[in-house]
Amino acid sequence: MKFDKKQLAEIRRQLEGERGNLVAQLEELTADSFDGTQSDMTGEVGLDDDFADAGSATFERERDLSIQNNVRDLIDQMNRAIQRIEDGNYGTCERCGNPIEAARLKALPHALLCMDCKRREERAR
Repeated sequence: MKFDKKQLAEIRRQLEGERGNLVAQLEELTADSFDGTQSDMTGEVGLDDDFADAGSATFERERDLSIQNNVRDLIDQMNRAIQRIEDGNYGTCERCGNPIEAARLKALPHALLCMDCKRREERAR
């Protein structure tokens, strides 16, 4: 699917807005995670806690790190989609070079792969 300049400008605006929201979310998650780690290190949580509390704290830290990594991945996808707009190949699958389906791009403007390549990628995981 080919996009005109007006469509690409709107898609870029949408991607940049979403990226801004994700960056703010990541900063908040990182600050919250840092605050929790600091309190663990200062002994506010830990010495008097039983093993279940320590396990819960570890689980929460791992969950927070996983969420942070997912947000970073989304930011990277947004950046790559914006770069593809600049390079003139937005809407083209990074893997096979075929057009990405219009419905997919409408739902996920940051999509970098067509549905066939995305399915293959997910099956390989």
